[in-house]
Amino acid sequence: MHLLRQEQFLPISLDQAWDFFATPKNLNEVTPEDMVFEITSVLPDKMYEGLMITYRIKPMMNITVNWCTEITHIKEKEFFVDDQRKGPYNIWHHEHHFRAVEGGVLMTDILHYDIGKSIFGWIAGKMFVHRKVRQIFDYRYKALEKYFG
Repeated sequence: MHLLRQEQFLPISLDQAWDFFATPKNLNEVTPEDMVFEITSVLPDKMYEGLMITYRIKPMMNITVNWCTEITHIKEKEFFVDDQRKGPYNIWHHEHHFRAVEGGVLMTDILHYDIGKSIFGWIAGKMFVHRKVRQIFDYRYKALEKYFG
């Protein structure tokens, strides 16, 4: 199991942060263009517990991967969790936490992921998966800085 933890200060109100992140279509705003990210499900304006979101992505070598995540937990304006139901990982558990701080919001991502115990999973992790996950979150960090100033 691998852990990625990232914190980011956003100079916006808690309401603004929650409104942005609780709107599923905004995933496109924080996903690298080279992943050719396409949401394939019909999305509501706001997420809710039990919401299933399907995507098509091309994470590497122009190979299309279908992915389905479920919003499993929500505590409004505090956190939400998305868990992979179908996709490239054995486990993908992504927690999004929000806390009002002086001058804005501290957003914390906690991602637990596992790509498999086989030799192929280990090799894939070493060769590109861990680096790609880090790149996705680095891109997201920069995109949010630009988006929210």
